[in-house]
Amino acid sequence: MMRWLMRWLQRAVVMLAVVFVAAYGGDFAVFKLRGSPQSTVTVNRFVTIPLKGNKQEFDYLGSVDVPCSISLFPQAGQTPCWQLRRHVNQGTNL
Repeated sequence: MMRWLMRWLQRAVVMLAVVFVAAYGGDFAVFKLRGSPQSTVTVNRFVTIPLKGNKQEFDYLGSVDVPCSISLFPQAGQTPCWQLRRHVNQGTNL
């Protein structure tokens, strides 16, 4: 019983890895065939400053146009546009 379960789990992990590699490879191929399409997304930047009593202060740093790739996965060193559009508010901690 345990040997059967381990074999099934091993096959599932291998299949997931194959699916991921195929999806990334397909995304890369489509990205290159389309001429490496890129766009920009306006992102709001904030800095979080810790205060006394476990309180925080948020300071607005401004809006910045961030370049992004039109793809499912990060390509050409850029974040996918769909991910930036979902996270337009980006913060850093001090």
